[in-house]
Amino acid sequence: MKPEVTAFRWVPPFAQGYVRDLRVRWALEEAGIPYEAHLVDGATLRSEPYRAWQPFAQVPAYRDGEVTLFESGAIVLYLAGKSEALAPADEAGKARVTTWVIAALNSIEPHAQNFLQLGADATPEMQGQLEAMLTERLTGLSDWFGDKLYLEDRFTAADLIMTTVLRELVDSGVLARFPNLAAYRERCEARPAFGRAMEAQLKPFRENAPA
Repeated sequence: MKPEVTAFRWVPPFAQGYVRDLRVRWALEEAGIPYEAHLVDGATLRSEPYRAWQPFAQVPAYRDGEVTLFESGAIVLYLAGKSEALAPADEAGKARVTTWVIAALNSIEPHAQNFLQLGADATPEMQGQLEAMLTERLTGLSDWFGDKLYLEDRFTAADLIMTTVLRELVDSGVLARFPNLAAYRERCEARPAFGRAMEAQLKPFRENAPA
């Protein structure tokens, strides 16, 4: 069967372009794998059949006749194991890609989300602490990255996940303090597959916008 990815039928404007199904759509586009989007709403998420597929009532969930998965990082890593467009064929290369996917999700994203979501309502002291912790992680990434183009010697699933984490920091201005990371994000988002994935996510939002 053609791979199926769950995605929201509509979300408010502030979330459009940032829902996590974008990661899976992008991976599928890079790999050249046709897929179908299974659009869901709140009622679907709360239903027993959907919770059997995705126990936390979130998107994306994925199935292709061989596996049934949830969590965007896990899905992208699964796809990377199937396509050399997303990871090197050798075991060492695949392991490095896995390391960077997990680093993006575990070492960078929690600090980015804490800064963005908690900082607005936090005391000035807490805001400073959240920003300092995020800055420390971004500094470590930036120093390691240097003048590289990608995390490997070419684009992989690791860059896909890292880019989706970094792009959420653009409006805050934090990413601009790290020119090499800002340029890296722009480079990855300029890929045609990213554009196709973004349009695929946004199209149903336009079609199902409240009157």
